[in-house]
Amino acid sequence: MATGRDTLLQRFGPTALITGASDGIGRALAVQLAEQGFDLILVARRDSILQDMALDLGENYGVDVQVMAMDLALPAAVPALLAATGDAPLGLVVAAAGFGSIGPFLEQDIATEGNMVDLNCRAVVELAHGFGQRMAQQGRGGIVLFGSLVGFQGAPLSATYAATKGFVQNFAEGLAPELGAQGVSILSVAPAQVGTGFAARAGMQMGKAATPQTVAKGALAALGKRGTVRPGFLAKFLGLSLAMLPRWGRVKVMGVIMKGMIGKQPAQNAGQDTKASAPL
Repeated sequence: MATGRDTLLQRFGPTALITGASDGIGRALAVQLAEQGFDLILVARRDSILQDMALDLGENYGVDVQVMAMDLALPAAVPALLAATGDAPLGLVVAAAGFGSIGPFLEQDIATEGNMVDLNCRAVVELAHGFGQRMAQQGRGGIVLFGSLVGFQGAPLSATYAATKGFVQNFAEGLAPELGAQGVSILSVAPAQVGTGFAARAGMQMGKAATPQTVAKGALAALGKRGTVRPGFLAKFLGLSLAMLPRWGRVKVMGVIMKGMIGKQPAQNAGQDTKASAPL
């Protein structure tokens, strides 16, 4: 009888592509998928980190690991990625690349805010379209997208980021029945706070943050079984609590939460390599 591990690899293997693989949730997913026997294609901006990961994962788990250093916010990046992976036997794509900002909207750099929309939204659509076509043709596969707890309502002090995550959540919900009918599973992962480097860079008080490993484990456990997962205790607790409020009430509560997450240092924008760099 096949084990749960065998089932995951058989259904979504043999190769997984992970964007935002150099840090946070993307890195944790790379490790956990390598443990389960997936060959990997790792995508992020920092080539040296990817090369070190490829060496470590290959030696530790005996899997084939390829790396592609690129900034997916650039217009030509996703088409280049699609072209470079045309012959890869991909069964799973994890779109973990993304970033967020926290602080008053009018104090943010508008070029960076626009770059966030490009990476968190446009690149995700392009990835889902290109790889979704291939998976639909083969009648199997999975695409993991990253929403957020803030994506279920507006979030003062993180307005652009919350809007991008709302887009991803609605996008995933719309894609799921379309692609599911063609054998392709779509999963939206909507965590709350995740303990990575964003807190230090943005001067935030993270509180009871989930670990990237917890989020990655929850995502893989839900893949092919659910359309949305909120991994970690805080995501589940806040999700249930907020669901009982009207939308305006959720926005108000989210504003209080965001204000409390800003520490004494001025808010900054996080790096682009991983979704885990976002505030919630």
